[in-house]
Amino acid sequence: MIVVDPRSPVPPYEQLRAQLLDAVVSGELAPGARLPTVRRLAEDLALAPGTVARAYRELEASRVIETRGRNGTFVSPHGDPARQEAQRAAARYVEQMRMLRLDADEALALVAAALRGTAAAS
Repeated sequence: MIVVDPRSPVPPYEQLRAQLLDAVVSGELAPGARLPTVRRLAEDLALAPGTVARAYRELEASRVIETRGRNGTFVSPHGDPARQEAQRAAARYVEQMRMLRLDADEALALVAAALRGTAAAS
């Protein structure tokens, strides 16, 4: 969870940039994960959209995130091409599970069953 302290001597965009970077490095934000829009994150954190945009620009310049036009902003995939494709497939799967309103445990059970080549138990 991102928290920006308005009393901190660290500028809000830098607090946001550092926390997003930490989330990527720790794996909390996986490669291929979609980030909220600038406007949405600004509203959620009660920040100016320009503040969020600056943090995103700096992360993009560092190749931590990438903007894919109208498709949104995502955590940059890292590693070899096969891993990058797997990360994109995982991100698509997560989006589909969310559209189907399945929770994480059920989605993970479906993946585990598919990897084992068995039908998932309901």
